[in-house]
Amino acid sequence: AKIIAWLEDNGIGRAQTNYKLRDWLFSRQRYWGEPFPIVHVNGKPQPVDVDELPVTLPEVESYHPSGTGESPLATIKDWVETEVEGKPALRETNTMPQWAGSCWYYLRYIDSNNPDQLVDPEKEKYWMPVDLYIGGAEHAVLHLLYARFWHKVLYDEGIVSTPEPFMKLVNQGMILGEMEYRVWRAREGFEGANPGDLISVTDPRIHQQSTPIVPVDSEPIKEQKIEKRGDIFFVKGTDIQIDARAYKMSKSRGNVVNPDDIIEAYGADSLRLYEMFMGPLEQVKPWSTRSVEGVHRFLSRAHRLIMDEESGALSSIIVDQKPSSEQLRVLHATIKKVTEDIEGLRFNTAISAMMEFVNAAYKWDTVPRSVIEPFVLLLSPFAPHVAEELWSTLGHEQSLAYESWPEHDETLLVSDTKEIAVQVNGKMRGTATVSADASKDDLLEAAKAIENVQRHIDGKTIRKEIVVPGRLVNLVVG
Repeated sequence: AKIIAWLEDNGIGRAQTNYKLRDWLFSRQRYWGEPFPIVHVNGKPQPVDVDELPVTLPEVESYHPSGTGESPLATIKDWVETEVEGKPALRETNTMPQWAGSCWYYLRYIDSNNPDQLVDPEKEKYWMPVDLYIGGAEHAVLHLLYARFWHKVLYDEGIVSTPEPFMKLVNQGMILGEMEYRVWRAREGFEGANPGDLISVTDPRIHQQSTPIVPVDSEPIKEQKIEKRGDIFFVKGTDIQIDARAYKMSKSRGNVVNPDDIIEAYGADSLRLYEMFMGPLEQVKPWSTRSVEGVHRFLSRAHRLIMDEESGALSSIIVDQKPSSEQLRVLHATIKKVTEDIEGLRFNTAISAMMEFVNAAYKWDTVPRSVIEPFVLLLSPFAPHVAEELWSTLGHEQSLAYESWPEHDETLLVSDTKEIAVQVNGKMRGTATVSADASKDDLLEAAKAIENVQRHIDGKTIRKEIVVPGRLVNLVVG
């Protein structure tokens, strides 16, 4: 701003705003779409009377193209031909594009049954603006541009109370097809190789732009014949690098995954859970049907934890008893993590936290009802069908959709025990679980009581005892 002001003061520049909006062709020659509320009288267009709104599409048996370049509506004479003040008139037969309806649908959701207004002003003030908009980048580029344009016109007309319709946009990443692996083989004429020899994709001769290009062929290679080192894929047992990449799903490539097939094999909850577990929401990610099995196993473990799958009754380890401090700590740590991750749209790490909870619960002899019920509520947005069944099995007649979201208690997150590492001469020899406020003498006593530690210090002189409270004990012996 200061630079522009200086340029203007010195007469060598001026501020200018450049807009990239262009004229918008708003007519479509098709049946589907909102009809323009326009009639032509003596060849001159004019709006229809307000009491004739809305102009609706006629019921037809066929909406095939007219064959003349005009809209299919042009062939429906009893709809096109009308009268205005006793004079013959013709309706406009072009229709509006889909943007005419989709650009302001969020406003109509607020007051969908209002026959007199687009939206009731009081309801619009209560609900608008939209807090969060999630959409794909390709979709959002046009839809959000047009929706904002539409909304600003409505704002200028005093129909809406906010200049912007959406407060925050998040673009979810595209899900690509399964990873495809290809290897390169030399053809006749490839210098320094016999025809059929495997060639690394990093070989500079493959990528040279001179003519003629060194001849090679690519072919798919099975996953069992490859190995991954770091982020790079090689032919197993060699240094020959292969081409490994996932492509956008398309019918022409034949890599489209039908969700119906996944639901039939694993269930709808496993499908939705896997899509959230694949990685960060905004990241482009390759699909892997084999990886769906992992989240399916997690759901199965959670199901078996609570329900006896043979009888369909509540598992015997679910009890009505007071939870231990450790059980409360695990629960409230999970509540905090899942809640914060949902707010931050970090669904994959929220699922990881629930997996850790289930792993911990399987180590308990019994699981208190007051611990497992909040967990089911945490699971419900991610796997609603399984969670609803578990909620019913826990004895609730009303849907969990009416329950309040669990809240964590910060005071319960502090563990009263800690696991410390025990070393002998700097090498790990075991771990000890001690009180969180254990003294130095207590830590040394617990460390020396470990059988494997005793084996390494037996018959030797302890020359030094290093204690890092809450972390480790290192015994230096000689």
